[in-house]
Amino acid sequence: MTEKAMKMKKLIKSIWVFNWFNSCGFAELVPVVGSRWDMERFGMIVTGTPRHADALFISGYQTLKSIKKAQFIYEQMAEPKAVIALGACTMTGGIYWDSYNTIKRLDDYIPVNIYIPGCPPRPEAVFEAVAKIFKHVGEME
Repeated sequence: MTEKAMKMKKLIKSIWVFNWFNSCGFAELVPVVGSRWDMERFGMIVTGTPRHADALFISGYQTLKSIKKAQFIYEQMAEPKAVIALGACTMTGGIYWDSYNTIKRLDDYIPVNIYIPGCPPRPEAVFEAVAKIFKHVGEME
């Protein structure tokens, strides 16, 4: 095979994303969906079911009750799968860090591939994280 044929054989697919947002979590991703950044232009497609998703976006603080649903969503995803945690609340519990019901470390419940800091994280940071996921998936092939 020629080099050109080899390059054409290797196809890059879009990353299908399933969103799990609590509290103000959706507000963190709105700029990424908007017309200025347009996540679909960068290869991120939102799917309605975790069974079709490649990546799980988790945002907002998680409670003991909501983390069970997030774990159920994670278990439904096919391999290879990635978890991207958006914002300070998923890392430390955010402003609810001292609540008895708030998850302090998401890693204790779901394996997280990338944390994106900020409240809310910048769209550039979200796209950089997704680019790292593209690279990671490409290395797995």
